[in-house]
Amino acid sequence: MKKTIILILFVCVFYVFISDVLAKNLTIPKDAIRIRIIPNSNSSFDQDIKLKVKDKIEITMYDLLKNAKSSEEAEDIIKNNLELVDKDVKEILSEENYDKGYKINFGENYFPEKEYKGVKYEAGYYESLLITLGKGEGDNWWCVLFPPLCLIEEESSDVEYKSIVMEIIEKYLS
Repeated sequence: MKKTIILILFVCVFYVFISDVLAKNLTIPKDAIRIRIIPNSNSSFDQDIKLKVKDKIEITMYDLLKNAKSSEEAEDIIKNNLELVDKDVKEILSEENYDKGYKINFGENYFPEKEYKGVKYEAGYYESLLITLGKGEGDNWWCVLFPPLCLIEEESSDVEYKSIVMEIIEKYLS
């Protein structure tokens, strides 16, 4: 019984330590390139349009940036392919009979304070691809294009995550 209590205590301390280390590793690098898509409003139609644009742009950006080795290289790739991004957005909006217009801007854009996977990021101006639909008054979607934090998530959706801590606990408590 004493061994079990010590093991559980050790596992809990280890789990807290690992969680803290993982949270610190999620920090977005200063030279990261973000993406933000702001819909016209919070209506279900406008939010649906935002998600369709997001899905299309994520695929395009993954294909364009999958071999980029630096933020400078990623920046050049994005700048050289803004017409492709424009074409993708136009295509989605045309398919959806969306007539409120849009703007695409690549450069220093304002981001309000954000939280991503439990880590808070300060408000400020960041290098980013900003797509504003209509008036841009709805709840936005954002992520990081380079390093490809959101693009990795999309690619790894079939990955099964296991907790070694939980496996140890289950082994000793079973």
